[in-house]
Amino acid sequence: MKYSFKNDYSEGCHCDILKALADTNYTQQDGYGDDEYSQKARELIQKEMKNEKVDIYFVSGGTQANLIVISSILKPYESVISADNGHINTHEAGSIEAVGHKINTIKSKDGKLRVSDIKQILDEHLEVPHVVKPKMVYISNSTEVGTIYKKDELEELSKFCKKQKLYLFLDGARLGSALCSSQNDVTLHNLTKLVDVFYIGGTKNGALLGEAIVINNNNLKEDFAYNLKQKGALMSKGRVLGLQFMILFQNKLFYKLATHANAMAEKITIALKKQNITFLTNSSTNQIFPILSNDAIKKLEKLYGFYVWQKIDDKNSAIRLVISWNVEESIVDEFIKVLLDLR
Repeated sequence: MKYSFKNDYSEGCHCDILKALADTNYTQQDGYGDDEYSQKARELIQKEMKNEKVDIYFVSGGTQANLIVISSILKPYESVISADNGHINTHEAGSIEAVGHKINTIKSKDGKLRVSDIKQILDEHLEVPHVVKPKMVYISNSTEVGTIYKKDELEELSKFCKKQKLYLFLDGARLGSALCSSQNDVTLHNLTKLVDVFYIGGTKNGALLGEAIVINNNNLKEDFAYNLKQKGALMSKGRVLGLQFMILFQNKLFYKLATHANAMAEKITIALKKQNITFLTNSSTNQIFPILSNDAIKKLEKLYGFYVWQKIDDKNSAIRLVISWNVEESIVDEFIKVLLDLR
């Protein structure tokens, strides 16, 4: 196999992070996130957000972040609203249901939720107290199919959720890619005002592992650390997570890596569109979904790693290509040539 486009975490981590881990390896630090690196990382992120009032916690992965946030906020009879292709509904082994919360799903071709979708769920759950009580709206940016939320869309969702007393939670596993999209007009500062809680993904943007949970809503801050500990997420060597986010938010590395991944994805997109290849979604992030003939896909699978995402018809399917923060442009150029030659 020449190269894998299956995900953006097949590599270890950026060399600056690896060097920092090695250079500080024998330096003693307090545990459980009280180390100086974690504190510095929090300060850097708060500065980037222009908001020092947010609470920040570091955890090992996205599924863990989703599970802890949702289970810490919702009461046993409360549910969470999600797009049907949302990560909590499709790729987390029923973790949310396992802690006692129903996921109310809405079909979404582009991975995004609208106010009309949420209204539909609320209207279906009026038979109190015989049904679950929708209390949270879960969205992802970027979404599972590479699309992003624009600022006006988030503002509309935020306003509606506040009016309906719903919590708005944003999964940011690929937030770097969303923020660096050529179509993006959202900032981290905006997110501190528009959603109750979100997280910044490091695992898929140059870190060995790690996500930074950001709590904006003051009502959700109290005792959150208890949930981390109870769910096994309060790491004794929290320094490993904090140090990585310190490096990511020094000198804009977080943005540089995401920008590179997006640029390489865009290069593939432009080249394929010039050859009249269509796409499943209008993605401006590092996940793209070209539609190819099944014959071409079979040939391509012998050379590259990727997932066949969705059947279009008997002869064509959409594949998912995830472009890594570390991919070399020469690899992208060769992939484009090989793909076009196979058609």
